[in-house]
Amino acid sequence: MKIYVDASAKRSGCGTRDYPFKRINDAAQQAQPGDEVLVAPGTYREYVNPKFAGTADARITYRSEVPGGAVITGAEPVKNWSLVEGDVYEARIPNGIFGGYNPYTTVVRGDWYFAPDPVHTGEVYLNGTAMYEVLDKKAVFAPQIYEASWQRDKTLFQWYTEQDDGWTVILANFGGKNPNEEQVEINVRRNCFMPKEEGIGYITVAGFVLKQAATQWAPPTAYQDGLIGPHWSKGWIIEDCEISDSRCSGISLGKYLQPENDNKWTTRYTKDGTQTERDNIMQAQAEGWSKETVGSHIVRRCHIHDCGQTGIVGHLGGVFSIIEDNHIHHINNKQDLAGAEIGGIKMHAAIDVIIRRNRIDHCTRGLWLDWQAQGTRVTQNLFHDNMPPKGTRITPLLGLGEDIFVEVSHGPTLIDHNLLLSTCSGRFSTQGLALVHNLIAGSFTFVGAGVDNGGVKLPTPRYTPYHMKHDTRVAGFMTILHGDARFYNNIFVQQPVSEEYIAYARENGGYDRSHYQFTVGTKPYDGYPTGEEYFARFGPWKITDEGSKDKFYDHLPVYTGGNVYFNGAKPCDSERDAFVDEKDRVTLSLKEDENGVRLKTNLYDFLPKRALKTISSDILGQAFESEQRFENPDGSEIIFNVDYFDQPRAVTPCAGPFEGVEESQKDLF
Repeated sequence: MKIYVDASAKRSGCGTRDYPFKRINDAAQQAQPGDEVLVAPGTYREYVNPKFAGTADARITYRSEVPGGAVITGAEPVKNWSLVEGDVYEARIPNGIFGGYNPYTTVVRGDWYFAPDPVHTGEVYLNGTAMYEVLDKKAVFAPQIYEASWQRDKTLFQWYTEQDDGWTVILANFGGKNPNEEQVEINVRRNCFMPKEEGIGYITVAGFVLKQAATQWAPPTAYQDGLIGPHWSKGWIIEDCEISDSRCSGISLGKYLQPENDNKWTTRYTKDGTQTERDNIMQAQAEGWSKETVGSHIVRRCHIHDCGQTGIVGHLGGVFSIIEDNHIHHINNKQDLAGAEIGGIKMHAAIDVIIRRNRIDHCTRGLWLDWQAQGTRVTQNLFHDNMPPKGTRITPLLGLGEDIFVEVSHGPTLIDHNLLLSTCSGRFSTQGLALVHNLIAGSFTFVGAGVDNGGVKLPTPRYTPYHMKHDTRVAGFMTILHGDARFYNNIFVQQPVSEEYIAYARENGGYDRSHYQFTVGTKPYDGYPTGEEYFARFGPWKITDEGSKDKFYDHLPVYTGGNVYFNGAKPCDSERDAFVDEKDRVTLSLKEDENGVRLKTNLYDFLPKRALKTISSDILGQAFESEQRFENPDGSEIIFNVDYFDQPRAVTPCAGPFEGVEESQKDLF
């Protein structure tokens, strides 16, 4: 059955074409498996709470009749501004409009949230752009540029809030504009489209603009809400949507509420966050976390931008999902939120998740795969400019950023056919990695570091889980030994590194091989054994063998082959067949116009013609600790015989993401 919604209807009807509902949520209380809710263009200031689930064979679909025409927003316009002084105006909003959740009394908080200022989940928007909250009323009258912001020209538009006898009072500096003549809105609702109940699965949301929600911080040890999300269910499809201006996270594929284990680190204080996260995982498994009940979502062709914490977040609930063909950009650019849960995509337990053909740029971190990146494949993506712009004050709360951060996972984690063009391409405090056929223009940082819990006097190793093959069931726990990394047929191109980056690393005591270093290539893996060297250590064991137990805790091996190095990029000391070009100068730049993004490079003037091997699952072998192959989620073998554009590769392929110069000249996204 088709159910119709039209915000311009004279009054709400019964959902027929002639008598449509005025509100999407009215349709969401009736839509049954197989129904399609068709929404006419217009602005829908409401929270949509789907009541019924679809089924695998009969989904419930919510569709904007005109792509991008139906706008669901968590904000309300404010027109009752009165001039106070200079460019500062005041508005008084009755608290009754907020119901039980007032974003202007609710501060952003939770585990792994490190920002020193208790900013609120509310926002004030001037003509669609979020302004900056200040905590000192006097500051509104004399605004100062916030030097840590990635958009400093916007930071002088500031606001302050306080409570007055049942009213929310907002003072705002509009920089010479009259707010009663502009579009000024404030966040009112926590979410735009997210069921309150768990298990409302098999829903499609297509073609909407969704924006401006007062979401809360979403760490892995808490209920993770988003502007839109499936809330611990299975089989959602979110496609062809524009999602923006969530105070914290845009799309949540994340965890349900565990009342006795919610933000326990920062509410009870006695257990470290890592242990509470392990508790969360085991509790979820006991309470039914499985492929049959949760995950297998699809997020595709969405435009996700200007969110405070993440574009997409998830812990446990995003397993077996596909994230493809999205543009995710300008995440956490205000820099007023800080913590260990920030990125274009931030996922824990991305088991058998495929992240492909996305463009991720201008984010504090591009992609952060934290814990249990097992069976995860990152392929055919364009990463660039995931780093502070020149002139930004870099803070130790967030650091330098990178394209991909893989943290304390046992793998297998496969990264292939990507362009990694930021100053830091990868932060690899992990093992069980394979990088194949990438173009890498940034360095690898924190190799061999970043896997403990920061203890000074006592050891604080992080034991993280690995799972049974293509399954959520926990198979074991282990610390990270480092290594167990494979680098095949990649192109490494050293690019200039700003003095600001080098100064930051030096000032923060981390300018060395194991922390921040800016030499592009596999050089940070100097001293790691080859596979032959590592496994030759093992044989029949005797208790009298001096130091014999140490070998079980030493660095794991590194495997290499077919890599190419330009402009001073350097291979590790065990790499025997590296091609190092010390003469030619390779240039790389991106050109963007209305048709897309194109790579401008002279790389293919110098790329050597070499008889490289076709890489496959058999060559990559098994991740050491999980003892699992780098393979497809269905267990089938991967043969890397197509390139970034799915063009067939030659029997002896080219290094890098493109099979030839013709492919490199196409639009990347």
